Amino acid sequence: MRRHPPCPTAGRPGRPGRPRSAAADTAILQATRAALVELGWSGLSMSDVAARAGVAKTTLYRRWPGKNELVVDAVAVLFDELELPDRGSLAADVEGVVRQFAALLERPEAKTALMAVVAESTRDEPLRARIGASIVERQKRLVLEGRARAQARGELPAAPESGPPGAGGSAVDDLVFDVIAGAVVHRALVSGRPVDDEWVRRFTALLLGGLGAAGG
Repeated sequence: MRRHPPCPTAGRPGRPGRPRSAAADTAILQATRAALVELGWSGLSMSDVAARAGVAKTTLYRRWPGKNELVVDAVAVLFDELELPDRGSLAADVEGVVRQFAALLERPEAKTALMAVVAESTRDEPLRARIGASIVERQKRLVLEGRARAQARGELPAAPESGPPGAGGSAVDDLVFDVIAGAVVHRALVSGRPVDDEWVRRFTALLLGGLGAAGG
């Protein structure tokens, strides 16, 4: 079974005291997403999240110093649910992860939280950097897994390096991630149109056609 990436808060320096509770972390992140759905970014407060999660405010602040860090981690754990099972071909793998991503964006907690944090990041550069590190760079693992698997099958040549690598991958990997994430988010959240089977097939064919040209 493939290991999931670590919890966004794992490995952070902590204050002395009792060990952290995974159950408390889960309750806090769930409460954060619920508060965003009900109240929006401006209405969300650390005090309200603590009350919803049934923890003391001191417990909350020991884990997250502020709202920005808390909300990004609440979104990041949702995206960590995405996986790339081997479906036998690169096209099937791409179609599978696109459908997973679209299904995730249909969930009110994911849709609202993502839109809220992205909107706020347009006015907050440190928040934008945190989104990049905690969500974007971590999810590029899916592209790296898919490329490595396709190369092992002989479906793709080695990816050319045409710029600074990101998340351990090439500039092409970065571009593929941007294309997939951007297209699905725009279709599902901006256009509000269905990510149905026909759209997924056409999008995948277009993407793989572009990859073939890049490889050539």
